[in-house]
Amino acid sequence: MKQQTLAMAADQGSGYEHYRKPTRRDEFLKTMNAIVPWSALCEVIEPHYPKAGNGRPPIGLERMLRIHFIQHWFNLADLACEEALYDSASLRRFVGIDLGCEPVPDATTLLKFRRLLNEHKLGEALFAKVGQELQARGFKVNTGTIVDATIIGAPSSTKNADKTRDPEMHQTRKGQQWYFGMKLHIGVDSQLGMAHSAVVTAANLHDKHPLPDLLHGNEQRVYGDSAYASQKALIEGKAPKARDFTNQRTRRGGIVDEAVRVRNRNKSRIRSRVEHVFGVVKRLWGFGKVRYRGLQKNATRAFTALALANIYLGRQRLMAQVRP
Repeated sequence: MKQQTLAMAADQGSGYEHYRKPTRRDEFLKTMNAIVPWSALCEVIEPHYPKAGNGRPPIGLERMLRIHFIQHWFNLADLACEEALYDSASLRRFVGIDLGCEPVPDATTLLKFRRLLNEHKLGEALFAKVGQELQARGFKVNTGTIVDATIIGAPSSTKNADKTRDPEMHQTRKGQQWYFGMKLHIGVDSQLGMAHSAVVTAANLHDKHPLPDLLHGNEQRVYGDSAYASQKALIEGKAPKARDFTNQRTRRGGIVDEAVRVRNRNKSRIRSRVEHVFGVVKRLWGFGKVRYRGLQKNATRAFTALALANIYLGRQRLMAQVRP
C-alpha cells in the first residue's frame, strides 16, 4: 500500500474537514472515474506513448489521459489546467496526484501529450474505441441516423505574428450572418442520441458533401434539416435501404406549403436529438470556438469531445451497470 502523505490526507479530507459538502464537480468526476473505460482507451495510445529508457521516465499514461480529459471537460488551456490542478483538491484526487511527493505535470508536458495525440490522429481512434465499448455494454446502433453540422468559430482578425487568418479556416453565411471557422458534421443514432460518425471540414463546405461519411450503411431512415433536402442519390449510394426523412423546403414561389410544414415539424421531433450532442460539445465542454490553428488539431479535439459527450449522454445507464 502506498504511504499516505499529509498533503494527500488533506486532499482526501481524512478527518480534517468535518463539514465539507461534495460539490457538483466532485460528483461529476466521481461518475466519470467510474464509467470511462480507462484501460481500453490507454491501450489505444500505449503503442505511441514514450517508453521508459535511459532518460527521465515518462509520466503514467492513464494520468496524462485523465488530465487531458479534464482539459476538455472544463475547457482549460495547458497553463490554466496546470494551475487548476494545483488549486483544486478534487481535480488532484481524480488524477491521483500527491503534492507531498510529486509536482503537477507542467504545461509543456501537457502540450507534448496533445501533440502526440494529434500526430497519430488518436482523437479519431479514441472516438471509435468509445463507440466499441458502448456497444459492448449494450448501446446498440440502430437503423435511424440524424445528420447535422455546426459551425465552430475561429478568430478572423489578422492582428497576429503572421498578419493573416488561419488559411485552413474559411467563411460562410448562415441566414444574413457571416461566420469564419470550421464545421463539425456528425451522424447521430436516432434512438440513442449518440454520435457514431463525424467529419471536420472548413466552414465553406456545403453540408451535403460529407453526408455519405456520416452514414453507417444499415439505415432505414435518415433525418436532417433542409440543407440535406433533395440528396436521395447520396443517401442511396451509402445506405440503399434508407428512406429520406430530411426536412423539405416549405416555400416555393413565395407560397408556403402547409402540408410540408407539418411533416417537417413531425420529423424535427426526432431530428432535434442531434442538438443534444452539439449542446454538450459546445456548451458544456466549451468547444464553441477553436483553440488552435489548423483543421487537424481542432479535429483531434472535436473527436475527443464527441467521445466524452457520448459517455456523458449515456452516464445513467452506465452507472446502473457499475453499481452492484
